[in-house]
Amino acid sequence: MSTAPVLGTASQPADPSPPAARGARADRGRGSRRGSRRAQGGTWLAVPALVWYVVFMVGPVLAIFVIASLHWPGMLQPRSFAGLDNYRTVLDDPVFWQAFRNTLTQLAIALPVMMVCAYMLAYYVAQRPPGHRVLRYLLFIPGLISTPAKAMFFYAALSPDGLVNGVLRDLGLGSLAKVWLADSGTALYAIIALDIWAGIGFTAVLIAARLGSVSEEIGEAAQLDGAGHWRTMWSIHFPIIRDYFGVATMLQFLWTLFGSAQHVLLLTQGGPGNASSTLSFLVYQRAFLQADLGYSQAVGVFLFVLGLVGMLLIRRAFRQNH
Repeated sequence: MSTAPVLGTASQPADPSPPAARGARADRGRGSRRGSRRAQGGTWLAVPALVWYVVFMVGPVLAIFVIASLHWPGMLQPRSFAGLDNYRTVLDDPVFWQAFRNTLTQLAIALPVMMVCAYMLAYYVAQRPPGHRVLRYLLFIPGLISTPAKAMFFYAALSPDGLVNGVLRDLGLGSLAKVWLADSGTALYAIIALDIWAGIGFTAVLIAARLGSVSEEIGEAAQLDGAGHWRTMWSIHFPIIRDYFGVATMLQFLWTLFGSAQHVLLLTQGGPGNASSTLSFLVYQRAFLQADLGYSQAVGVFLFVLGLVGMLLIRRAFRQNH
């Protein structure tokens, strides 16, 4: 006699796997659930940082675009909607284009010189020459000096009776002496020199730390094959730290693009004329000195786009896999 299946129940096929396999699957299931709970707990721990980022990072970026669409002649003055008028004013302003050209010149000179010299200096430090520990601290000195103090040093060195002109006169090259910070042909290059001096040491220390993690056996093998230091530096070590070098380049790109306005303010104030004015300084000048917030943030939008494009280009140039 056949037995009919009980109503309301479904027949389950027997699991043919051995008990050990079934137990392993159960352990994996419990482990997966525990991992999911840990991931949820980690998400909650990240909430304060995410809120901070949105409020103080994303918020100011959005504020740039909002203010750029307003007529706003000062913080305490009434404002009105301007639409695209500020952008039209910026694009028709020769001062903006002068600042734009100066910014491109600054980046084209300062960034390659700074990064190449910083890498070569970092490679030397990573070889642990005598006194390399002291040298690491000495490289940090520009970062330990306040920006006004650095500007005062360059101001004294480049003044008409300063160190640079004094050395030129002692060498019989007095005809080359200039009023460096008040000459339209040299003022911008004085700012660039300060940018390079202020950033090269700190960048070298960062790159040296990454080079220190490269196995010494790689360099020793290259030297046994007849490679000198120059070839080892660029053909062996550089490809290994290429991605890290790209990150350091992006950091210095952003600092030069956005942070050098304080050097312009302290040394030349954009002059003579607008010969040393940059986009970042123009944002400050129009916002705080001329109280034209809409124009200032319209320039800020162009500066933001330039920074974004530069970051993408640097990332593409130095990423390991294209």
